Formats: sequence, structure tokens, C-alpha cells
Amino acid sequence: MITLSPEQCRVIGVMLEKETTTPEQYPLSPNGILIGCNQKSSREPVMSLSEEDIQNVIDELVQMNQLMVDHKASSRVNKYFHRFCNTEFGSLQFTAQQRAIICVLFLRGPQTPGEIRTRTNRLADFSDVNEVETVLQQLLDLNGQTLVKKLEKEPGRRDCRYVHLLAEFDEASLITSSSSQTEVTPSESKTQLSQRVTELEQQVASLTEQVATLTELFEAQ
Repeated sequence: MITLSPEQCRVIGVMLEKETTTPEQYPLSPNGILIGCNQKSSREPVMSLSEEDIQNVIDELVQMNQLMVDHKASSRVNKYFHRFCNTEFGSLQFTAQQRAIICVLFLRGPQTPGEIRTRTNRLADFSDVNEVETVLQQLLDLNGQTLVKKLEKEPGRRDCRYVHLLAEFDEASLITSSSSQTEVTPSESKTQLSQRVTELEQQVASLTEQVATLTELFEAQ
């Protein structure tokens, strides 16, 4: 099983997310990946990666056979697609629900089943939290691989959080960093508002990517 850096997890998480939510923009250019990685919504922690940082991470993932240049793209700018899962090149074959959970764990770190259900609403359908927990159990032993871990319940939290095991992590630091936080169950209206804001920000990111691509093509002429 591969071990990824936090930056590599962020890039792959963005690729998985955008492949589903904005398929018309996928594969992604380095600038599109940069915008997705540095989003201030739906990202924990928020990152401020530079163009050089992103290209370095892309190059690392290409060497690891996790990303590949799309040679069919007509753009003068390289575009990339992932080979992380559900391809003929690797062993990770996920259902839509499993893929959605891994995606949000890559993008937002440890989360409770309730948080996962809310945050995967554009990636897969879960009828309730129990269904999320069922899929998490599948990821605890998927074809002999343990891809997630259930963390100890923290003070002030109603439910345990889950973390993916595709990157190194310090469980003690995860508990310490969130020990002062308490879990808040949002009202239906707040949840809908938050989802709407996220959708609008993703639309802005998509439009920004389109403008950047057009600018690159114009400058290349």
C-alpha cells in the first residue's frame, strides 16, 4: 500500500473530487489543481501552495504512477488524470461510496460518519449515517488492505472520527489539535446554506480554471 504526503493526498483528493463534480474540466491542468488544493472551503487544513509546489507534487505523483499526462488533450498546457483508483493500473477498486469517503478524508482529514455523510453529498448517495458506517467497515478490510482507522472518542465529541491510512499520521497530534473543539450538529437550514456556498465556490473555481486555460492558449499564440 502506498504512503502519501499531505500535499500528495490533497492533489489526489482534488482529482477525485473534480472528476465527479466538474467532469467537463477533467483532466486538470496544474493551475486547476492549484486552485482546487488552495480552496478555502471544503479543505482542512487550508493550504497555500505555490505553482512550484504543485508542479513538484505532480511530478512526484507521476513518478509514483498515481498521475499521468493526458496525451489526448488538445490544450498546449499539460493536463493530468489520476491512476489512484478504479483503473487497470492499480489494485484499489472502489465503489462510488468508498471512493467518496476516501476523497473527503483526503481533503478534510479525520471526520465522524455524520460529517462524512454531509460532505459527500455531491460525490455519492448515502441514505443515512448507518450506511456511511457500513462503508467505513468495508474500508477497514478491503481486499486485505486496511484503508481507514477509527480513532478514540474525544472529549466533547458525540461520535468517533475516522482517518485514512494512506499517509503517515500522529494520532496524538490529531487528538490534541481538536481537543478544544466540540462537535456541532447543524440545523437543516444551515447545512443547506453551507452546501450552497460550497457549490458556488466550486463554480467560481471552475470558471477561474476556464479563464486561466483560455489565457494560456491566447498567450501561446
